Amino acid sequence: MTYSLFIILIKSIYGMNISKIDLNLLIYLDVLLREKNVTRAASQLNITQPAMSNGLKRLRTLFNDPILVRTSDGMVPTERARALSPVIRKILLELEEALQGEEEFNEQHSHRVFRIMASDYAASTLLPGLLKKVNRVAPNVTIDIMTPSDVNFHDVEAGKIDMAINRFDELPQSFHQKTIWRDGFSCLLSADNEVVTKFNLNSYLASKHVWVSKTGFGVGVGMDPKDVQKLGWVDEALARLGKKRNIKVFTRNYHVAMQLAYEDGLVATLPTKAAMLHKDDPNYTILKPPFEIPDIELKMIWSPLLHHDASHIWFRQLVIETAKDHENS
Repeated sequence: MTYSLFIILIKSIYGMNISKIDLNLLIYLDVLLREKNVTRAASQLNITQPAMSNGLKRLRTLFNDPILVRTSDGMVPTERARALSPVIRKILLELEEALQGEEEFNEQHSHRVFRIMASDYAASTLLPGLLKKVNRVAPNVTIDIMTPSDVNFHDVEAGKIDMAINRFDELPQSFHQKTIWRDGFSCLLSADNEVVTKFNLNSYLASKHVWVSKTGFGVGVGMDPKDVQKLGWVDEALARLGKKRNIKVFTRNYHVAMQLAYEDGLVATLPTKAAMLHKDDPNYTILKPPFEIPDIELKMIWSPLLHHDASHIWFRQLVIETAKDHENS
């Protein structure tokens, strides 16, 4: 959508004189509708709270609409504001892209900091190889690795995080994304676990298990062993067979799950690339699950604001090259 089409839409929907519109107000509105809080919106834009409050007042006058209404659940956008929100978001993103100038990126001399949100799975399997590449070809580049609990979709959309690498159930349509690899599942057990000698569905179900997973963003919540739909791929696959495993420990950390498999004799069913970190360790045995589990996809996602940035293009390519090296190893 071009700026002219945006103006036509504003006129057609609201019948207003375009000369009344201050583009800064549209930026204010975009942030207000995302944050739903005047103080947080002001902080995002590095302006004072009174300035943001004045901006909201001007927006209410401009659109002859409250924009945000205080309820028992906090500030809630009006129907009119919700209708306008995706239009404004789209045009601001496109304007930002259009205004970004061409630039060269020299990785050998760059001191850029790349901020990555990576799941424990991605951090264990992909990132070691990526860091080796970065250290070799861009010695002054710094990597800041964050967890899914540290960031949210807004942080990625606003370009505060260069990319997020994880398994995602749902993604906003505005994000760019690329599948890094597909991975199956394997069972990691202590080499002296008695179930190793006769590993089938019955012995699997009779064993005690450690559950491990973390997808998407946000702070995790406590797990309910009875809520199969929230337990993920492994337990959904078992449920289709009318079966259920005996989960003794829930964790969001793959290394903890691996350690529990060794020390406490639990069965850890986890993505194969994670299990293969112990392929040369005689203390562990890696076995194929005795039932079918659908593959998972590891993806990287990033903001449209960074899509044409030369340094970001270089870094994305480095991630893709690292993933290919991992596939071929």
